[in-house]
Amino acid sequence: MNETGHSILVVDDEADTCRNLSDILTDLGYQVDVAHDGLAALELVRQKAYDVALLDLKMPGMDGLTLYREIKKLRAGTVAIVVTAYAGGETKAEALAAGAWQVVAKPVDFPKLLGLVDQALGQPLVMVVDDDPDLCANLWDLLRERGYRVCLAHDETQAAARLKDREYKVVLIDMKLPKGDGASVYRMVRETNPQARTVCITGYRSEMDQMVRRVVAEGADAVCYKPFDIPKLLSTLEQLSGGSSG
Repeated sequence: MNETGHSILVVDDEADTCRNLSDILTDLGYQVDVAHDGLAALELVRQKAYDVALLDLKMPGMDGLTLYREIKKLRAGTVAIVVTAYAGGETKAEALAAGAWQVVAKPVDFPKLLGLVDQALGQPLVMVVDDDPDLCANLWDLLRERGYRVCLAHDETQAAARLKDREYKVVLIDMKLPKGDGASVYRMVRETNPQARTVCITGYRSEMDQMVRRVVAEGADAVCYKPFDIPKLLSTLEQLSGGSSG
C-alpha cells in the first residue's frame, strides 16, 4: 500500500456507510477520519485540513449543506462531494450553489466515487492571501469553476497556519495586509513551500511599488494589479500551476 498523504473526511449518520467508505479509502492509502454528525465533523475540521469531504445530505441536526458552509469558512480548500439518496435536480442545484463540487447518488457507485476523489485530488492547490473577504469569495468561485482547489487566508498569521497544512502549487499574495505585509508572507512561502510559485497582487500600485519590486527581485513569479484583468490572471495561474484541471 502506498501512502498518498491525502486526507479525507467521511461524514454520515449511517455507521455501515462510514465503515465501508473508510475501509475502501484506507486500503487505497488515504488518511481517513469519520464523523457521524455535523458537530463532530466540525471539531475534526478545526484540528486538521482535509483535501476532500464526503458529506451525507440528510443527517439529524446539521444537514450536509449547512455543514459544508461551515467547513468552507474554516477550510475553504476542502473539496466537498455530497453523497445522498436525494440526488434530484433541486437538491443537486442547491448543493452546487453552496460550493459543493459534485453530488453522488446513494446507493454509492464506488468506482465512480473513487474516480471523483482522485479527480478532486488532482486539482492544483492555490492559496489566496488577501484581507478583502468579498474579493476572496469572488476568486474562490472563479477559480473553483476552472478546476482549482482554493484555500483562503486573510492575514499573515492565517497564511502561516495554512502553509503548514499543505503544499501549494501557487500562492497569490496581497502586498498590503492588516497584520504583517506581503513581503513577509512571500518569505514564509519560500521557507515552508519552496516549490510553490508566487504572484504579488495589489490595488495600491504606486504605494506598493517598492515592495513589489523587492519581492520580484527575491524571486516572485508574477505581479497582477487590482482590479484584475481576469483573462491575464487566469492565464498566469494556468502557466504557473502547470494547467488547471477544469
